[in-house]
Amino acid sequence: MAGHAVVIAGAGPVGLTLAGELALAGVDAFVVERRPNQDLAGSRAGGLHSRTIEAFDQRGIADRFLAEGQTAQVAGFAGVKLDISEFPTRHNYGLGLWQKHIERILAEWTRELGVKVHYGVEVLGFSQDKSGVDVELSTGQSVRAQYLVGCDGGRSLVRKAAGIGFPGWDPTTSSLIADVEMTEDPEFGVHRGPFGIYSFGKSEYRIRDGEVEYADGGPVGVMVTEEHAHHTNEPTLGDLSNALIAACGTDYGAHNPTYISRFTDTTRQAETYRNGRVLLAGDAAHVHAPDGGQGLNIGVQDAMNLGWKLAQVVKGSSDDALLDSYHAERHPIAARVLRNTMAQVALRRPDDRIKAVGDVIAELLGMEEPRKKFAAMMSGLDVHYGPEEGHPLLGRRMPDLEVTTAEGPVRVFTLLHRARPVLLNLGEPRFKLDGGDAAAWADRVELVDAEFAGAWELPVIGDVGAPDAVLIRPDGYVAWVGNGTSEGLAEALATWFGPPAR
Repeated sequence: MAGHAVVIAGAGPVGLTLAGELALAGVDAFVVERRPNQDLAGSRAGGLHSRTIEAFDQRGIADRFLAEGQTAQVAGFAGVKLDISEFPTRHNYGLGLWQKHIERILAEWTRELGVKVHYGVEVLGFSQDKSGVDVELSTGQSVRAQYLVGCDGGRSLVRKAAGIGFPGWDPTTSSLIADVEMTEDPEFGVHRGPFGIYSFGKSEYRIRDGEVEYADGGPVGVMVTEEHAHHTNEPTLGDLSNALIAACGTDYGAHNPTYISRFTDTTRQAETYRNGRVLLAGDAAHVHAPDGGQGLNIGVQDAMNLGWKLAQVVKGSSDDALLDSYHAERHPIAARVLRNTMAQVALRRPDDRIKAVGDVIAELLGMEEPRKKFAAMMSGLDVHYGPEEGHPLLGRRMPDLEVTTAEGPVRVFTLLHRARPVLLNLGEPRFKLDGGDAAAWADRVELVDAEFAGAWELPVIGDVGAPDAVLIRPDGYVAWVGNGTSEGLAEALATWFGPPAR
């Protein structure tokens, strides 16, 4: 039986991000993926929101995605576009980039970090005890690991085998998504039909002045709402043709599909993200309608939250109880996504009264404060891990300031490239890790003395008071704010980075 620190089931965006985070911390991860290779059929998820781009920027790989995608204002709620171009972030936009490219870039990054993905292999079952998990694989092998993380999608075997409940709501609407050839040109864009919305586009496109321009020729991407929500069969070309005829009066000569899939507004969330040594992330922990394009993004952010915590527990610097904070912080974030996607699904129903409600919502979102609040929520820039009291920075994303050190100017996100916590000194007194309260964490936390004279601004909240020092977690969230004294610093260090070393 082979032994590993962590087994990751699933090598989609979530599993790959988690594997990369563990590799940066020097933790061995055994990654299995049921697909025979990284190839991904169809369009699937179509981009990254601002906070996800920031998360990749914290690891020094955001430019890889930006080089291949199309930047645009992609945040929206129930069809209302929400501009974030004035938000205080270097990435005040979203990125149009198909999931297959996102996965490929992440796979290249993890390979550079020494991660190997075992394709054509899936988890069949497992048993756990006080010291680890025995994982049974489809190859007939068993793997012993300290922890198992299910990143294996909405039908997660890991979640089911762990006995974790998945309560929620059954589907009320069903849609087909496909890439097909057409003998007639459809009208590109999003439209309303008798059963809901339908749309046409192409995988090859560019965005110019905020408008999408599609390439000539090639397959057409189709999304169409079906008349009925409940289906037991795998979707076929005939199903797609019937749905298009019902919505548009024609199927535009759809033929030769390369990909057909079905999605619904099934909305469920795992009761807990952890059962002993088994954890869940991404769709394995939460499924919902794709409205707002939030699923892939919050899954990647799950992995960013979990990775450094799991690494510290595996390495023995933090107690196993640190993993409980993963559920405590991420479960409410997904619960909010479930709520806003259900609201958006309700607002796109083909009913005149619902349309009237949508018009009212659109009017409200045209006002400054509601627009900012919803735009920050949909782009992931308003995540707050608490507490409610204290400095406004506490528990929120650290702004990517350009600070001045003895070696010259440096961006805060650059300081996070190695996924290590940072104690950033910006005023007096200068807190030290080699003396005083923080001395016992000098082996785990990077100390950076710097200066910054500009304004501190957070999305929605606006300007905040400049602190003397901040303790930044590896995922970019502020764990402690210092104003003149070291009060609370040792406690924050112990909470997030383990007990003091002898």
